[in-house]
Amino acid sequence: MLQTFFKLKENKTTVKTEIVAGITTFMTMAYILIVNPSILSQSGMDFGAVFTATAIATIITTLFIGIYAKLPFAAAPGMGLNAFFAFTVVKGMGYSWQFALTAVLLEGIIFILLTVFNVREAIVNCIPLNIKRAISVGIGLFIAFLGFDNAKIVIHKEGSTIVQLGNLGDPFTLLAIIGILITAILVARKVKGAFLIGILATTLIGIPMGITKIPTSFISAPPSLRPTFMHFEWNHVFSLDMLVVLFTFLFMDMFDTIGTLVGVATKANMIDEKGNVPRAKHALLADAIGTTLGAMLGTSALTAYVESASGVAEGGRTGLTAVSTAVMFIIALFLSPLFLMIPAPATAPALILVGLFMLEPIKEIDLTDFSEAIPAFITLIIMPLSYSIADGIAFGMISYVVIKLATGKAKDISIATFIIGILFVLKFFI
Repeated sequence: MLQTFFKLKENKTTVKTEIVAGITTFMTMAYILIVNPSILSQSGMDFGAVFTATAIATIITTLFIGIYAKLPFAAAPGMGLNAFFAFTVVKGMGYSWQFALTAVLLEGIIFILLTVFNVREAIVNCIPLNIKRAISVGIGLFIAFLGFDNAKIVIHKEGSTIVQLGNLGDPFTLLAIIGILITAILVARKVKGAFLIGILATTLIGIPMGITKIPTSFISAPPSLRPTFMHFEWNHVFSLDMLVVLFTFLFMDMFDTIGTLVGVATKANMIDEKGNVPRAKHALLADAIGTTLGAMLGTSALTAYVESASGVAEGGRTGLTAVSTAVMFIIALFLSPLFLMIPAPATAPALILVGLFMLEPIKEIDLTDFSEAIPAFITLIIMPLSYSIADGIAFGMISYVVIKLATGKAKDISIATFIIGILFVLKFFI
């Protein structure tokens, strides 16, 4: 049944490969179960309730992507979106977390409408092909940078260079380096499940090093959703502040999701001859419904996760990968201490080496036509440097429109591409 429903043979994959890919994706993104509640709790939300909301919203949205869109992507509350929620809307602007959740709910509803009327899919399709390829490369650099940062191999030091090497003798960092070597050797030897084996091996090595903490119990019931479920505040819904917050959520979420879909699909060779992502509308609808559901449960906006690239690197090509990831999150709801014992140095090697796999489309970028090459380069370099997929796409699209117009190649710009470029300019400079 799985073979037929997910068309495994047509996609040159197997049930075993898809399940291993799904588990690998889970392992590299399981941190969200702790990080998201940690961030949102700083806005006054209940940590336990946000943990449960994060898990349930991730499970339902990822299942939807796997079964409805049949794509190997996972979705969860987005990093950056949760920080904007807690630190800008609540702490910076002084609004309640209920106000912020209301903005997330409205964002989700707007996204559903935009998806139903094909607006978001049209935006995906209007991104020039070379920029789509650059998005994949940029995400690869971004993921690798995340990995190095999580492992503290590179750090930011005030008053010094932008980044610099961390303390390589620190047991935390040393464990990550050991993990990188183990995973790299497994990958080089073409061992199936290299990333997953690397994560597990590094976690075990971390026990005698004092990095991996063994929990006292492995099974626990999920915390109640009651403190955050359906807690909205409508008092300021028509205010200018709500408009600003809503627009920012829309912008960040839309282009993070679009960037991830395009980038990971490009790596998986799912892009068609026109450069379009198959069943993009289905995936975007799942993301929109997930964001709406997440707000009801009590978490910030959901987005497709760049860590899905780790599953794709393991051979995941169908929705069965996403379903496997969702099943792991279901298990994590009740075995959270077991999964949360996996330390950052154990997942960092997978993220770093996935960066290598994501570089492949750079070979297909037209580097001879500088009106194509320069926007592509700007796209891929801005992503890791700005710590934002959305900003990388924005700078790439703006530079594409400007350079094409200035070099007499206006015919290469579609009307939709031109409009998107103008909107990005308005977003940044007005």
